[in-house]
Amino acid sequence: MSLAKILRRPIVTEKSTLLGEMGRYVFEVDRDASKHDIAKAVEWAFDVKVIKVNTMTVRGKIKRYGQRPSKRPDWKKAIVSLQAGDTIQLFEGA
Repeated sequence: MSLAKILRRPIVTEKSTLLGEMGRYVFEVDRDASKHDIAKAVEWAFDVKVIKVNTMTVRGKIKRYGQRPSKRPDWKKAIVSLQAGDTIQLFEGA
């Protein structure tokens, strides 16, 4: 799997902003990516040292389109903890 395709987008919410102050950053990642793959992709993309990766699969919500219920796709979220002193500038300007 290509390192460039593992990280889909950063998750910028109130909770992820508070985590960012503690050196933890949240990303949407490819569903087939392992924790090791995610750590390598973050280190490659942002030139930081990853200490720990927590992952979770978020189930898609059931939405209604007219009378027909439809399901949004499931996706995977990763919370990446960085070494003390490392930051990702992408989140600082948000």
